[in-house]
Amino acid sequence: MAQHNDLGKAGEQRALQMLKAKGYTILETNWRDEKAEVDIIAIDKDELVIVEVKTRSTDYFGDPEDAVGPAKARNLIRAAEAYIELHDLDTDVRFDIVSIILKNGKASINHIIDAFYAADFQ
Repeated sequence: MAQHNDLGKAGEQRALQMLKAKGYTILETNWRDEKAEVDIIAIDKDELVIVEVKTRSTDYFGDPEDAVGPAKARNLIRAAEAYIELHDLDTDVRFDIVSIILKNGKASINHIIDAFYAADFQ
């Protein structure tokens, strides 16, 4: 596996640990619908949370969360809609980003709650 894939998987594991510690219930990891993939789908209190995890080894080129642009946001929104329809859910949905910098075995984690709103991309 390529080094960047290893880094991404390590970041997703850190994100899962952090979300579980915050009391989130993890429903899915790496859930796919056609072309879209959601890193983590969870429940926080009464909200369905769609989580995008971005992991980097440095912030030299900017913060990891900066990589979630409009196209990625639209893909996450479409995936969330598909998941809700597939599972016949009637719940509020929130989009979070977990931004991680893994360097020398240490993690700097930034959990951005309500990172964007679906209405902003429709």
